[in-house]
Amino acid sequence: MNDYREVIFIAAENGALSGGKVGGVADVVRDLPAALHDHGWIATVIIPAYGVLHDVPAAKQIAVIKVPFAGELEPVTFWQVPGSFDTVRNLVIEHRLFNANVPGQIYFGDETGRPYATDANKFAFLCAAVAEWLINEESLPDAIHLHDWHAAFYLLLRNYSPRHAMLRSIRTVFTIHNLSYQGTRPLRGDSSALESWFPIMDYDLDAVQDPVYRDCINPMATAIRLADKVSTVSPTYAKEICQPSNPASSFVGGEGLESLLQEAGQSGRLSGVLNGCYYDQSTVTLTWPAFLSAMQEQVDAWSTRSEPSRAQEIAKQRLQQLTKKKPKTILASIGRLVAQKATLFEADGGSGMPALEELARGLSDNELIIILGSGAPEYEKTVLEIAERNDKVLFLHGYSESIAEPLYELADLFLMPSSFEPCGISQLLAMRSGLPCVVHGVGGLKDTVEHEVTGFVFGGDDLTSQARGFVETTLDALELRRKKPAAWKAIQGRAKQQRFEWSDSAQLAIKTLYAKSEENHECA
Repeated sequence: MNDYREVIFIAAENGALSGGKVGGVADVVRDLPAALHDHGWIATVIIPAYGVLHDVPAAKQIAVIKVPFAGELEPVTFWQVPGSFDTVRNLVIEHRLFNANVPGQIYFGDETGRPYATDANKFAFLCAAVAEWLINEESLPDAIHLHDWHAAFYLLLRNYSPRHAMLRSIRTVFTIHNLSYQGTRPLRGDSSALESWFPIMDYDLDAVQDPVYRDCINPMATAIRLADKVSTVSPTYAKEICQPSNPASSFVGGEGLESLLQEAGQSGRLSGVLNGCYYDQSTVTLTWPAFLSAMQEQVDAWSTRSEPSRAQEIAKQRLQQLTKKKPKTILASIGRLVAQKATLFEADGGSGMPALEELARGLSDNELIIILGSGAPEYEKTVLEIAERNDKVLFLHGYSESIAEPLYELADLFLMPSSFEPCGISQLLAMRSGLPCVVHGVGGLKDTVEHEVTGFVFGGDDLTSQARGFVETTLDALELRRKKPAAWKAIQGRAKQQRFEWSDSAQLAIKTLYAKSEENHECA
């Protein structure tokens, strides 16, 4: 055991814990640490407890410390809790600040005018608590791996707090999972501001300042400037974010941070490490009648947990209309209904209607689109309205692993028209099940799906052409399935044979992020 090196992961989410996941970052934080173990690294993952994650069987309190924060000494408790892999140590931190709203709620949407205020408070405190815990440990880890803006505040303490000066000797890397969320807050003059959290910190203004809002701290920008290494979760996304975003062409790039990322790339600090997938895990397979019952039970469960919604009413009606005989074609979409994932559902490709609706109207008899997800109200509303008008669309408003897993197995074509995609996990899970995907050729989707070889890829120079490409490519794929079954089965087979192993990701992370001598020039 002494031969192992140690890395500490700091993040907002951890998919190894029940209730610890919202998005794809949780999958990485769950799976990469386990893969690192096979290559000589032991990982500890630390996230907030959110008032609930420490209250589980076999949880063990390992430390009680006092953390300097916002002018006070705040007592916190560290708990070790069981997770998905025995080789990974999972810690959660409990404090009232992590449970300020609804117990178990990871992210909070603040009122207009104070974006990120609540979340920035708790994640700045998370980083302060981890930094304080580390300097009280008997030994320091070999590397610290920070994930997205939530963990970026750690670098403030590492670089500018004399109390935490010993942390500067630890290799610290920062992974960008989604550049669109940057956590920008004021430098001062607000209870959720840099100088409120760390009132005596003598920081470097140039290192923390937002490139546009000069009176604000941008945690994402801060981490890009201060980390020893910066990574993204696919090689193509690493190149895309070195270019400026262009709304006119519907291109999402550096989101205002492209100059910083270009500098990181030119200095050899920026890498693209593609996420992976585990292929030795059992999958859930249901017959169509059993799956139909499972969907009905899930919609009923959603309805009982909250006020019955129009979305649940329409879903119940649609489920009652379906027969015990499986539709001849099922198109599936599983994911969050947010701008990144759903803009091309609602965009007009030139037909005068949303692309999703045009696609539904182009389906043959006995073909069905199943959309499982929730997210921003405006996108939920669009999908619901389309489902109300089209009986070939079943909208399951929510998320459920018990529905998602068998849907990958039962569906015939997976829809993933992301406007941008740092990596994506859904397409990997779909291909693992032999389910071909229709994807937008960006980011990790471009790196993992090959047109008419393992799936179907569309592009476009603007939003209209992308929406049109999505519809036409999907309908072309269905036509291939109907008329050329042998070619379709070959694509299915090649998709299923694809391997994007976490072991490969772990080896690359060790080589390009944790090792101190490697240089990479992703933007070159």
